[in-house]
Amino acid sequence: MSEQLPGVTAVTRRIKQLLDREPGLQNIWLRAEISNFKRHSRGHLYFTLKDDKSRLQTVMFAGSAKNLAFSPENGLSVIVRGDISVYEPFGQYQFYAKEMQPDGIGHLYTQFEQLKKKLHTAGWFSDEHKKKIPRIPQRIAVITSPTGAAVRDIVTTLRRRYPPASVTLLPVLVQGPEAAASISRAVRQADQAGFDVIICGRGGGSLEELWAFNEEETAEAFYRCSTPIISAVGHETDTTMTDFTADLRAPTPTAAAELAVPDIHEMRNFILDRHARLVKTVQRRYQHAADQLHRLEQSYAFKYPRRLIEEKTQQLDTAEERLARSLKTRVDLAYQTLDQQRQRLHVRHPAQLLEQKKERLTYIERELLRAAEEQKQRAEKKLELLLSKLELLSPLSLMRKGYSLTYDQHGRLIRHIQEVQEQETITVRVFGGSVSAAVQEIEAKEDPYE
Repeated sequence: MSEQLPGVTAVTRRIKQLLDREPGLQNIWLRAEISNFKRHSRGHLYFTLKDDKSRLQTVMFAGSAKNLAFSPENGLSVIVRGDISVYEPFGQYQFYAKEMQPDGIGHLYTQFEQLKKKLHTAGWFSDEHKKKIPRIPQRIAVITSPTGAAVRDIVTTLRRRYPPASVTLLPVLVQGPEAAASISRAVRQADQAGFDVIICGRGGGSLEELWAFNEEETAEAFYRCSTPIISAVGHETDTTMTDFTADLRAPTPTAAAELAVPDIHEMRNFILDRHARLVKTVQRRYQHAADQLHRLEQSYAFKYPRRLIEEKTQQLDTAEERLARSLKTRVDLAYQTLDQQRQRLHVRHPAQLLEQKKERLTYIERELLRAAEEQKQRAEKKLELLLSKLELLSPLSLMRKGYSLTYDQHGRLIRHIQEVQEQETITVRVFGGSVSAAVQEIEAKEDPYE
């Protein structure tokens, strides 16, 4: 039976799981006082949060502690955000803090974050609106409280680093309900007065004391200012709205003065160094020129200028002759080319081509007539031959030899004896005419050639 019972570790782990899953114990805010504060060498913070009746063991690990804007200490009233859980090795619940700020200013932090988001969205923090701080300003306006330590630090630093600069103090309220209006009015006055740069700020303090530099009115005055302006508020860990809208943010008032003007001693050393370099450069160039002049004085051209001129004159004559020959050669070649082109043009000239075509046409015409005459003669000879042959076959030719043609009374040629009848009138055609006769007697023969 005892083997089935849970151990202390299991019970503790179960309690831890229940607490971790309880929404009402996660990401909660507490208001309490710090006691038993200890800072571990690795940056972890261990302390107790207490009120009039209870105490709560708390730990803030280094990852969250590095984001604190103040230094926690015993007796300080704070507002803390974190989770409730169980530390298993000791079996005790404790608070794991993730964010912490001094009590009484939580609403100011909320206002600060809301305004910061608003102005960032409006583009007031954009780098494109930042103006460059002049390298060597001559007129500087300092806007701060005339009685604080900040004005002494700024003026002392300005006079120590760059005494020639003219420093004008515009006293303002830096704390209280009227401070924002006072600072904004002074920024506008300085902007209209034609200063080269403006330094505006105050010494360190709590969030309430620095709140005038977190008002939208003051941030807008910094943003609208056409003169380069430096925000110099509080210590390095303090961040105000004017730090975002100013052209340059300085971690302290003293640092603002150092950023506003150059160090005259550094400038003097820089000028002396540049002067020494310039002198060395001039001396080096002078020596180089002197050496070059000495070489020229010792040169052949400087000692024997007439001879050199004579040599150069002879070289010039030679060059002129060579140039003349070259030009003549080129001109001759050009003339030859021109003649060749002229001959080619003459051969291909339209009048020449027309003359050639006429000669060709005359030759063809002559040849055509000759060929036609030959063709005519051949035709005449052939015709004579055919006529002679025809003459041989012509009935008239036979008639001239004694032959005749006999026709019946109807004008039909009689080819056979049987086509003739007695007492029939026939016509006999002989050379020179025809004879009409009557058939008296018909004698037929068996051999027609007998």
